[in-house]
Amino acid sequence: MTQITPFRPALIVQDLSKVFDNRTVVDRLSFVIAPGEIVGLVGLNGAGKTTTINMILGLLQPTSGFVAIDGVNLAHAREQAISQTNFSAVYAPLPGNLTVTQNLRIFGMIYDVPDLDRRIVDMVQMFDLARYRNTRCGLLSSGEQTRVSLAKALLNKPKLLLLDEPTASIDPSTADTIRGHIRDYAQQERGAVLWTSHNMYEVAAVCHRMMLLSRGQILIEGDPKTLPSEHGAASLEDLFIELAREPGEGASP
Repeated sequence: MTQITPFRPALIVQDLSKVFDNRTVVDRLSFVIAPGEIVGLVGLNGAGKTTTINMILGLLQPTSGFVAIDGVNLAHAREQAISQTNFSAVYAPLPGNLTVTQNLRIFGMIYDVPDLDRRIVDMVQMFDLARYRNTRCGLLSSGEQTRVSLAKALLNKPKLLLLDEPTASIDPSTADTIRGHIRDYAQQERGAVLWTSHNMYEVAAVCHRMMLLSRGQILIEGDPKTLPSEHGAASLEDLFIELAREPGEGASP
């Protein structure tokens, strides 16, 4: 008889809601992400994706519900829970007056990364940043800054990696390389990833599971490779467009 080994979820989101000025942005959202799983969170602008990520990061207080990261309730032990996460988004650049190496060192110290010098070297090499090590981040292009942000996000080998449009400002070749690094991280380090993207090719190529968010609720969920055929669509992008065009599914104001 096969022995089934239970796992502790990397992320539990239970009945999570957020209300702003009597407008519900996230509405009783519940899902679980397993170690090593990459989950895409997609939806129109205003669907509640970034609000959800900000609540998971502890940057926004939920109106109701709870978040647990690696078994730790965020509301009860925020510092312990957040120490197991990291984050990258194009709208959250690193301090521009610090060099690439300085940024990585400071964030490595914040996360108490062991053998930090070696880890910085590894991240600089992984994201092709060697020529920019002593360059202030504010002088880098948007694509270069994104690569530094991703290097920072993987520094501490987080149990939960949150990526909000991580390849939006990167050329297709570099984006493909980065997708490979994230897949390797999930597989080798058993890290869980919550990944928002409007690039349906990217979602299908990277994610084990996809959740389409509409008005703060999960509209459909499943394997992005099989969801289109299950719903009679030719492609994931066609399915997204079809659902987005349904009455009442427009972006929130």
